[in-house]
Parts: sequence; structure tokens; C-alpha cells
Amino acid sequence: MAMFAFQLPDALAAKFDAIASGGRSKRLRALVSEAVGQAPPTRPATVRGQSTKLTLRLKDEDQAALDAAAEADGLLRTEWALAVLRRRLHGRPKFGRREELGLFAVQEELRRIGVNLNQIARALNTAVMPGSVLDAEIAQLEAFRTEIRAHVGGLKAAFRGNLDYWEGDS
Repeated sequence: MAMFAFQLPDALAAKFDAIASGGRSKRLRALVSEAVGQAPPTRPATVRGQSTKLTLRLKDEDQAALDAAAEADGLLRTEWALAVLRRRLHGRPKFGRREELGLFAVQEELRRIGVNLNQIARALNTAVMPGSVLDAEIAQLEAFRTEIRAHVGGLKAAFRGNLDYWEGDS
């Protein structure tokens, strides 16, 4: 992706900022697209806080490798590079949107299962049952608990694999 950079007097930049809803870059992309008669490119919405800009100069082969790696993970090149930095600096995982949605679904399903198991345990505690029936129900609950622990272990393995991926070869 090409980058345009130029300087403006502070007063002119302030006036532009006042009309650039959504930020300078977004407004500039829209103006360039309008100038060439093309619809502005759509970019995924991102949540941004205070940050500092980092600029890198890469050789062509490094740029191509970065683009390929980012595309393979479904990330923008900046997101991919930031994921590597965050992993190395903070040990935090970075998932693509597809993986995030999958993990959210698993988390929600485990929460629902936990609620159901709590309801079953409450019912068993108040139920009057012969000993063998109660033992069978408790054994079934234990089997559910073991299965849930296995799924939680799978989630932990997914996070560990993600962290290992971004760690790369040290």
C-alpha cells in the first residue's frame, strides 16, 4: 500500500482537522478517492487509544514476506507487526477476528454449561432420592466436569499455540 506524506502549516492543519471527521487519514483517503473517481477503500473499524507512530523501512523481499504473513493470518500488515511486538514485549496473544469470534462462542457456551450444571447441582441437593440414584447423578455431574475441564484445557492450548506462533524462532 502506498504512503503519501507532506507538511502543512499548523493553521491549515488545524482547519483540516476541524472538518476531518473520523481522522486525517480517513478524510485524506476519501479526498484522493473522490479525485480519481473511485469509492473510498473500506477499512475495518479499530479502537485506538493514545499511541506513538513507528515507521520502518523494509527491503522489498521483507515487505513481500510481511504482506504474505499478514494476509495469511487475515490481518493488516500493521496489525501483524504489532502482534509480534506485543507478544515479545508483553506476552499478550493476538488473534485474528475469525479466531476471536470462535473463542467468544466457546466462552459463551462454557458459561451456559456452567449455569446448567449449577442448576442441576442445586436440584440434586434438594432432591430426595435413593442412594444409588443420587450416586448415578453425581457421577454424571463428575463426567460433565471432566469434559468441561478438557474443553478449558483446549482453550488454554489455543492461547499457548497463539503465543508460540507470535514468539517465532528466538
